[in-house]
Amino acid sequence: MDNMPELSRRQISVLKAIIDEYIATAEPVGSETLDKKHSLGVSPATIRNEMVRLTDMKLLNQPHASAGRAPTPLALRYYVNHLVKTKDMSVAEEVAVKEKIWDYRQEVDKLLREATKALADRTKSLAITATKDGDLYYAGTANILDSPEFFDYELTHDLLGTLDQFDYWWKLLETHADPFAILLGEELGGRSLSQCGYIYTKFTTPHVSGAIGVVGPSRLNYTNIIPVVRYLGGLIDEFAGSW
Repeated sequence: MDNMPELSRRQISVLKAIIDEYIATAEPVGSETLDKKHSLGVSPATIRNEMVRLTDMKLLNQPHASAGRAPTPLALRYYVNHLVKTKDMSVAEEVAVKEKIWDYRQEVDKLLREATKALADRTKSLAITATKDGDLYYAGTANILDSPEFFDYELTHDLLGTLDQFDYWWKLLETHADPFAILLGEELGGRSLSQCGYIYTKFTTPHVSGAIGVVGPSRLNYTNIIPVVRYLGGLIDEFAGSW
């Protein structure tokens, strides 16, 4: 999904500004907003021209009856692969997360349950952990309703339906061999979740192996969520690996 057209530096900065704005607001972004809120150093007319070019390249689309543009899955894939800058967790944040699961570090079931809950709490998202033994843990289902995308009853119904389908999640994890991955749109195995994104990291210990991650709209707050997913995956490796 990364067969990207060549982008100029200016097109990259316009695209990044649109995606950052879209992640924050879930609303299509207009050239006036970009001009006011992002120092792109070019005129509104130039921004509009670049937006037209990015639309022609299938990186932006214009939702029905909207003056603004929204990023396509192709644009979000480009952003995830090339533009996202993750924000390191502070020591205090790491300690707070570690403390939440410290007491459960000796028991697999409780450790995974609490790690999933801690991930949901910290990211304000739906967190899912799947293990090779066929267990599926999830927490934070109500968090998805904070995203306007899930006001779509059908999408919410389809996503919640997968929480009863361990095989659905395990097949995704087996299809993608990378220890850390971000799946978007069609990569989530069909059209029903094409507006979603899934960030996960795998863990492997002598006692348990699987993956812990976050599912939400495709405009997940990657900057903040990626480090937390990685950190919790590392804690599971550390705790369960020392038994």
